[in-house]
Amino acid sequence: MGNTFPLMLLHHALERGDAPAMREKEYGIWQTTTWAELARLVEHIACGLYCAGLRRGEHLALVSGNRPFLYATMLAAQSLGAIPVPLYQDAVATECVFPINNAEVRFCVVEDQEQVDKILEIRERCPQLSHIYYDDPRGLRNYEHPGLVPLVSLIKIGRAFAHSHTQFFRTEIGKTHAHDVAAMFFTSGTTGNPKGVVHTHHTLLNRARAGALFDSLTDHEEVLAYLPPAWIGQNIFSYAQWLACGYVVNCPESASTVTIDLKEVGPTYYFAPPRIFEGLLTSVMIRMEDAGAIKRGMFHRFMALARRVGPDRMDGKPIGLLDSIKYRLGDWLVYGPLRNNLGMSRVRVAYTAGEAIGPDLFSFYRSIGINLKQLYGSTETAVFVCLQPDHEARADTVGVPCEGVEIKLSETGEILVKSPGLLKGYYKNPAATAEVLTADGWYHTSDAGFIDASGHLKIIDRVKDVGRLKGGAHDGAMFAPKYVENKLKFFSHIKEAVAYGDQRDQVCVMLNIDFEAVGNWAERRNLPYAGYTDLAQKPEVYELIRECVEKVNADLSRDELLAGSQISRFLVLHKELDADDGELTRTNKVRRGFIAEKYGVLIEALYGGRHEQYIETQVKFEDGRTGSVSATLKLSDAKTFQPVKAAA
Repeated sequence: MGNTFPLMLLHHALERGDAPAMREKEYGIWQTTTWAELARLVEHIACGLYCAGLRRGEHLALVSGNRPFLYATMLAAQSLGAIPVPLYQDAVATECVFPINNAEVRFCVVEDQEQVDKILEIRERCPQLSHIYYDDPRGLRNYEHPGLVPLVSLIKIGRAFAHSHTQFFRTEIGKTHAHDVAAMFFTSGTTGNPKGVVHTHHTLLNRARAGALFDSLTDHEEVLAYLPPAWIGQNIFSYAQWLACGYVVNCPESASTVTIDLKEVGPTYYFAPPRIFEGLLTSVMIRMEDAGAIKRGMFHRFMALARRVGPDRMDGKPIGLLDSIKYRLGDWLVYGPLRNNLGMSRVRVAYTAGEAIGPDLFSFYRSIGINLKQLYGSTETAVFVCLQPDHEARADTVGVPCEGVEIKLSETGEILVKSPGLLKGYYKNPAATAEVLTADGWYHTSDAGFIDASGHLKIIDRVKDVGRLKGGAHDGAMFAPKYVENKLKFFSHIKEAVAYGDQRDQVCVMLNIDFEAVGNWAERRNLPYAGYTDLAQKPEVYELIRECVEKVNADLSRDELLAGSQISRFLVLHKELDADDGELTRTNKVRRGFIAEKYGVLIEALYGGRHEQYIETQVKFEDGRTGSVSATLKLSDAKTFQPVKAAA
């Protein structure tokens, strides 16, 4: 079938040219692009880029949501031996400066006016950036800037060149080999500048095929591509596996229509981080709380049955004749309509990754008949390291090593990986490459974990974040902040958490409430509020959050290793943590060190025993303006529990 992405495209165009390759929703109507049409579009873009001066080995930046032109442009660049570099479309302009300059990008392809404005804003700081192409012309009629050209004009030039040079496109594709660089992805690193992770056609396609083999994926799958293309998770599922398998990728109309589009597409193969699954469940529970008494009662009755027998049923275990009959009735009345409402009535395989998922959340989806599983991987490993087999999906593990992967643990408990999907290196950063790749091919994941008795991998935390308490009743006890934070985020009322405790005498956390979930909770109790800051500081909300914190403490007390990580004090922040403010990465990971500096006064107040603290914080709005948010925050104590000793 081919060992590079452009060869895979030509294979599909030749063997099944009339089959749909992509669908895009425009003005409420789904438009289909066949493999043959896509191949022609790729050829014309490639020829146009060649005429404009793009050459083998150069980098081409892409700033866009999921659109057929984005995928076609990536393939066009790879056809010429150039290297596509997708950037986050929601990144502020200044965040694009380092990747563009680091990769010496001359060519940039963007989606619309918003992205054009962003690139033009930084152009003086990126003097080598000479060509900017845009897909959507709305709002750009009067833009007059050197090198700013609509993509349709590039395609027109490319079409004419292809017509007079009929063998050029295929000849260029033939010059590219499996171990040539295929793409570069910039990590969303929690500290310092991002690093460019270099992957070859072989590393990406090898892992894409390994994942496809594991779950028996075929060209009949339907996928909804709605996550940032700059995230390698989206790129593997909607680009590498798309070309490896030949299934259909569907592009939603906009971020606001994803939920509707999900129902219309009915994907068979679905991927989302835990936050998306949490949001879907929260919306369901909010609607059920507002439903009539009969409907609400029926929902809770059948969900109790689903929680009891659903996971066993998904794992292929016997559940008894009576329970089987009841479950079938529940499937007709509740579970089936619920899956349909979530847009998952046809899902055969669903994956979540990036963060730990709560046991209750994980069990909910599996209990209603959705085959939700976890995987483990990273940008540097081309995603697929561990996957969960269909009948061995558990919330507390991330699965077993997939084809070609070896795992071992270092003396410090760090997970080391050897895989055909490992990065070629970090771009222009041999020192960083040497830190993560050993001479004999082992990759340092920086994650702490272990292999359990059933051969499944368990993740505890990042190695650098695992600390020790110092002083107090739990002197020397292990402290795993991410483990604590994930347990807190398992509650629908808590959106984000940042825990501190290393080299301290107790654990304290700063929290964000989930504004939608807590807002609905407040409205049902006739509790008025004027916005996020006001709602977050309500005494009733603090009591609600305290219950969640103390449930986590009770759970931690039963864990012999982490009983000392119980939370002694907490506060609810006056604003939501935001990537635009530098508090989260673009993949929504907490930048703990940055937050510690920014909110140092709050951390000292927590550890100083204070019960309130004034804070004023600078924030950045979506239009680039800055402002400030201030509040006097409450600081609250939480009940901790004596460690429960395991039975002898």
